Amino acid sequence: MEQKDLLWIRYVFVFIFAAALFHTVFAVTHYTIPEEMDEGSVIANLVSDLGLDLKSLGKRTMRLDVVANKKYLEVNKDTGELYILERIDRESLCTSKSVTTCVLKVDATLENPIRMFNIELEITDINDNAPRFRRDTMYLDISEVTPVGERFSLTNAVDPDTGSNSVKTYYLSESDHFIIEIQTGRDGSKFADLILKKSLDREKQTLHNLLLTAVDGGVPARSGTASIIVRVLDTNDNAPQFDKDSYTINLTENAPIGRLVVKLNATDKDESSNSEIIYSYSLYTSEKTQQTFRLNPDNGEIRVKEMINYEDFRIYDMEIIATDKGVNSLSGKCKVKILITDMNDNHPEISIKSLSSPVKEDIPVNTVIALVSVSDKDSGENGQVDIHISDNLPFALKESSDNYYELIISEPLDREKMPEYDITITVTDRGNPPLSDNETITVELLDVNDNVPQFPQTFYTIPVMENNPPGALLSSLTAIDPDLHENQYLVYFIIEKEIVNTSMSMLFSINPENGNLYALKTFDYEIEKEFLFHIEARDSGVPPLSSNVTVHIIIMDQNDNTPVIVSPWRAHGSVVEEKIPRSTDKGTLIAKVIAIDSDSVHNSRITYQFLQNTDATLFSLDQYNGEIRTMRMFSYRDSRHQRLVVIAKDNGEPALSATVTIKLSTVETALKTYADMTEVPLEYDIFSDLNLYLVIGLGSVSFLLLITILVTIVLKCQKPKPSKAAPPSRNSVISERNSTIADSTLVSNDAYWYSLFLAETRKGKLVVRQPVPKGSRYIVSSIPRSTGLTETSNSAASTLQASTTTSSSST
Repeated sequence: MEQKDLLWIRYVFVFIFAAALFHTVFAVTHYTIPEEMDEGSVIANLVSDLGLDLKSLGKRTMRLDVVANKKYLEVNKDTGELYILERIDRESLCTSKSVTTCVLKVDATLENPIRMFNIELEITDINDNAPRFRRDTMYLDISEVTPVGERFSLTNAVDPDTGSNSVKTYYLSESDHFIIEIQTGRDGSKFADLILKKSLDREKQTLHNLLLTAVDGGVPARSGTASIIVRVLDTNDNAPQFDKDSYTINLTENAPIGRLVVKLNATDKDESSNSEIIYSYSLYTSEKTQQTFRLNPDNGEIRVKEMINYEDFRIYDMEIIATDKGVNSLSGKCKVKILITDMNDNHPEISIKSLSSPVKEDIPVNTVIALVSVSDKDSGENGQVDIHISDNLPFALKESSDNYYELIISEPLDREKMPEYDITITVTDRGNPPLSDNETITVELLDVNDNVPQFPQTFYTIPVMENNPPGALLSSLTAIDPDLHENQYLVYFIIEKEIVNTSMSMLFSINPENGNLYALKTFDYEIEKEFLFHIEARDSGVPPLSSNVTVHIIIMDQNDNTPVIVSPWRAHGSVVEEKIPRSTDKGTLIAKVIAIDSDSVHNSRITYQFLQNTDATLFSLDQYNGEIRTMRMFSYRDSRHQRLVVIAKDNGEPALSATVTIKLSTVETALKTYADMTEVPLEYDIFSDLNLYLVIGLGSVSFLLLITILVTIVLKCQKPKPSKAAPPSRNSVISERNSTIADSTLVSNDAYWYSLFLAETRKGKLVVRQPVPKGSRYIVSSIPRSTGLTETSNSAASTLQASTTTSSSST
């Protein structure tokens, strides 16, 4: 210890001198000390080195820096010495071995006044650490067949010291088979390789225990050791062998999972790990097989791993390898074939390969609309199938090829009866018990324009009350078209037809969308009694279809015409005056009141009655024919002048009427006969009866009607010529009294008259009436008495005239 202290004192003096010189020049105080100095060891006297006053040092505060949370140095204020406060370890302070110099820099601060001194403390290394291996024991497995000269890397030793104090060399314990070779790294570190110098023999020695020693270069030197255990591995020169080279096994499909299929056994003549066998699949075994069967690697058992389906795989081939656990492992192989037995466990399958839907309803019969395939994964009868569909459908299945069927149209389709069909196809196998499957497809039908619009009726009779307002709704004629979309959109219109140069579209209108029929004008029963035309309903299909219906419009009569008295004739508002002999017998026809009504038969029924009668016991009136007759002979008490007011009333509701006033004057002298008063040589008794006039008149009218029809036919067949004046009608005037009543005309709308109307009055007037083309008015003319036949014949007083002017006559 004394020699060490002397050496330390020498170093201190040398460095104090150097520090004084360095302080003078650089103002840094440098000291060098070895690591691991005891705590309290004095390094130097700062008072003398820094030129401080020891007396004032106690009054001033001096602080030294703390390095890495450690305060290694301190100053004794009493002596001014810098001493070790905490042991300094160079390896902890300077961890990098690449740093050759380890310096601890400390700043010393002195207050009052403040002065700062830089102190550098160089720490020198001492051999205070021995070499150490990372692992105390190293294991090496070396095969007995390893060639001589083979190298094996060993774990190197580590020494925290630097320089000559680090690891310098390695030593190996004595061995006949191994030596070491020392290598130097780029960083100067040393490590050793173990080299085989002689072949190993496991049968002679299975283990070799070696001791490796690492020695550093310090004085005195330090060392560390590690054990090397070399295990000699046996040579694997025997391969495992199976009991048989190949196995064939039958297995029923759907075997339960975990069921043992076969247990394989292989043996190895080697010992230890070389005789331990691991079973595995070879690369030639398919992935599907490995997923289906599980091979126990330890005992060679093959068990079912997944559900087995005959239809997926019928034969499973596998190659099993038995491998020992030697370092250079050897293996043996065998082949296993597993045959799967089929069961009827699969339902038949239906696949719709193609389907045409929707299809048009007019698709031809035998057209293919779907292609169906059937299959059954089972074999034999289990895989044979029968296919069918319902018999009540307009479809059929036709086999096209093996397991392929065509679905065809077997009957004409009608979307209006069935817009779509759900077709269930059923397939059944022939297994025991049989299994089946079905598939339902929907075939939708597209509409085609194959249905004609239909009216509920083929003939419509529509009564229309006359005097209707224009635009009145007459009826709704709606047709039905069972088609769809544009094929069912109907348009209604009236088929044009002219009546007396008048188009039907001028009389009626129909709503093209809903078939509502409207009147465009006000109808008059007395002019038009009925109309017959056609209405067509047409759909919007391509091509369009249509149908028509006959419409019969019947104009219903209203009691809108007042009866008109045509006989006895008189001017408007005048009174008829008649003279009769007082010697007139009982029942003698005095006068006959005739009234006509243009309304229908029901409304035009006329009844007559007295509205005023001077003597109710003297005259009677037939309520149906209007004849006024004497009920008794005149007496001297009876007034010479009689006033009769007759009312003609129709049968309508409410009833309309007209009246005529007749003044009768009685005379004592006898009247001349009709034969004496006329140039026509006829006896009075021939014309005394009104019926004779009626017969003659009706015969003339019939003749004229026939001539008119013939002329009309001729005119229709020839080019129209200028109209000629109508020929004068025969005039028969029989009267014994002059008449002062002027001619007048009467307009009537009665369309059912087709003959001349002949009436006789007491004045000898002849009234005629004849229809003209439909829509025109009738003119009734009264003819005054003529002086002769020739004059009457040439006068054309009784003629057929037509006019569109309407006039009414009322009493």
